[in-house]
Amino acid sequence: MQGDDYELEILRVENLTKVYGKNDSKVVALDNVSFSVEKGEFISIVGASGSGKSTLLHLIGGVDRPTSGRVFIDNKDIFNFNDDKLAIFRRRQVGLIYQFYNLIPILNVEENITLPLSLDNRSVDKKALEEMLKLLGLYNRKNHLPNELSGGQQQRTSIGRALITNPSIILADEPTGNLDSKSSDEIVSLLKKSNKDLKQTIIMITHNMEIAKCADRIIKIEDGRIV
Repeated sequence: MQGDDYELEILRVENLTKVYGKNDSKVVALDNVSFSVEKGEFISIVGASGSGKSTLLHLIGGVDRPTSGRVFIDNKDIFNFNDDKLAIFRRRQVGLIYQFYNLIPILNVEENITLPLSLDNRSVDKKALEEMLKLLGLYNRKNHLPNELSGGQQQRTSIGRALITNPSIILADEPTGNLDSKSSDEIVSLLKKSNKDLKQTIIMITHNMEIAKCADRIIKIEDGRIV
């Protein structure tokens, strides 16, 4: 691989393996997975339930550590970090979007979106926040609490929280899994818009092939391996 390619590459996964349990109860959740993602790419990872796709996403995001193998984000081997450094790296460089929003119920939309900056003692760029709220279609909802929002609005808030730190990559775990088809379409459009307009690198897990086709490239996983 030439030097130029390394500059384009935002993520490199090398021989990633994750084994749970031992002997008779041993489960190989991920089996020697390798691939790379270029800056600004939109990738879908598809596979049946239990195929290993969520395990892969958690390892890429540094939420869990592998049995063996390596993950490089921005040419940094993330598992060389101790737990504290990894947590800081994850907060700054990885945006996580889950199926179940994970919003803080006592914080309003604006506070939920800016939470990663607050945790990092970083000041909020008011103009950037205003633009973000408009992009998300939440400007008129910024003072609302999560229980005053629809499912789609809650998921848009969680996308804002993932985008606000301008991370190296966004990891979306079944981001439309909890939504009706209209809200699902809105979320996918929003992810595509942030990919195109903000040049945001996105890796999305989904079992829905129609949604997966919105990405630049599809990676299919079966029994812990890329097929």
